Amino acid sequence: MTRKIVLMVTLLMFAIAAPVFAQSIAGKKILFVNSYHAGYAWSDGVVAGAKEAVKGSGIELKVVEMDTKRNGGEAFAKQAALKVKAEIEQWKPDVLIVADDAASKYLVMPYYKNASLPVVFCGVNWDSTIYGYPYKNATGMDEVALIQQIIDNLKDYAKGTRIGSLTTDDLTERKEVDAYKNIVKVNFTVEKYVKTFAQWKEAYKSMQNQVDLIILGNKVAIPDFKDAEAAAWVLAHSKVPTGTINDWMMPFTMLSIAKVPEEQGIWAVKAALKILGGTPPSSIPIARNEKGDLLLNFKLATKAGIVFKPALVRNAKIVN
Repeated sequence: MTRKIVLMVTLLMFAIAAPVFAQSIAGKKILFVNSYHAGYAWSDGVVAGAKEAVKGSGIELKVVEMDTKRNGGEAFAKQAALKVKAEIEQWKPDVLIVADDAASKYLVMPYYKNASLPVVFCGVNWDSTIYGYPYKNATGMDEVALIQQIIDNLKDYAKGTRIGSLTTDDLTERKEVDAYKNIVKVNFTVEKYVKTFAQWKEAYKSMQNQVDLIILGNKVAIPDFKDAEAAAWVLAHSKVPTGTINDWMMPFTMLSIAKVPEEQGIWAVKAALKILGGTPPSSIPIARNEKGDLLLNFKLATKAGIVFKPALVRNAKIVN
């Protein structure tokens, strides 16, 4: 089932029981805090899911951005949180939805833990308890990656057991890799965290001779990353199978079982609507995402001499 069909079916099931309920919450306000920025594929998907889920409810949904992916460092994140706090105090939403780690760490935990304002979080990587969740006024959806499934599929095409990780040097990506090691128990032979495109290219090339399988993390925190040049670089230098949890990394990667960002946004709005209908946040269990899209890059795999099994191909979307 494609992502678009999943989204439509989920929303249709929700809409069947919505009309009468919508009348009682019409006019309420939800402030949606995006830790990142418009134009970032993950955030755009989460926001799109939220906007679709709120349609027909009579709710006013307002989106604000912290932009912490393009602007690293704790000082910037703290200042961004204060700006959102001022927006909350001025706009006075009925429910606060916060997406991804920075909003929970720098906004909710210091200012709204166990406060009167209901909070729904989503996109918190792996373990929301590090931010003190659950609170009496909060619930949410943790974001987990299907990393073990990705590795299991790639092992069939690897010549050895050495696994490498290449990603950017930022809060989210370090937390993601730590989760792979500590929760999923992935044993990385090589870990590389980079800040520039030149570092990324050099790390990718050198790792071809250091490991038998590479997990590629996000590229968004690399300000000078060049997509076309990166695609040509990996095509020229790829020797080992590569995988990623991010569908936008597929031009540089052979296989992904990608998370569906819309799932996070839809769940968050549905939880917010329950809260507006009288359900206490503390009675809504914290959830985990379940959906994934299997993606394959034939062009890149072929260059490395990899031929995907027919059973895998039948269930995949081909991305070249």
